[in-house]
Amino acid sequence: MPVITFANTKGGAGKTTAALILATELARQGSRVTILDADPQHWISHWHEISGKIANIDVISSVSLASIQGHINENRAKTDYFIIDLAGARNTLMASAIGLSDHVMIPIQGCAMDAKGGAQVLELLCHLREKAGIHIAHSVALTRVNSLVTTRALQVVKQLLAQRSVHVLETPIVERSAFRDIFDCGGTLQTMDATRVSNLDKARDNARAFADEVRRLVPARALATLRRAA
Repeated sequence: MPVITFANTKGGAGKTTAALILATELARQGSRVTILDADPQHWISHWHEISGKIANIDVISSVSLASIQGHINENRAKTDYFIIDLAGARNTLMASAIGLSDHVMIPIQGCAMDAKGGAQVLELLCHLREKAGIHIAHSVALTRVNSLVTTRALQVVKQLLAQRSVHVLETPIVERSAFRDIFDCGGTLQTMDATRVSNLDKARDNARAFADEVRRLVPARALATLRRAA
């Protein structure tokens, strides 16, 4: 039951969208997912409230520094994947969540401000490795990518990440109306009405490819606690 944390110290990087897309797609494929909503905006908690019961998904709201490890311990037996959605800020809760993680996903749009926020997460991961001997796997997920246009800024971000040997997921999250509407409508991409949401089939394909890549990176049996104890 691996812990996957979505972190970027800048808000608006597509972090919550990426976390929800992954959670709902893993659940659709049969995995039991527990989402720890540690974002003060509580977008995922709101989504869960208006959605009603979604098969294979539990959402825990108001996660704090004092409670986060307890939530993981208490729900381990009934969870295949934990997904943590953090605030767009660098704080002690972010550091604690990252320390509990098997994999850290760093969502970045194709802009310098997002890259700076992602760099702060990378710096923390580097600090944990060098000062505490804790190596935590991590990847950058490119988000809100225009399906038709590759911007100059996005290319600059990719080059900077390549220079730092940072792993970037092959599957970007493309800008789709379905990924925005799900927070207002509730439910999942599978329950949305294709006659009312443009390019829903492409959004579903994108979500599936994203989740499949993450599943290959983070097998369901990974355990951060066992890794650190080894």
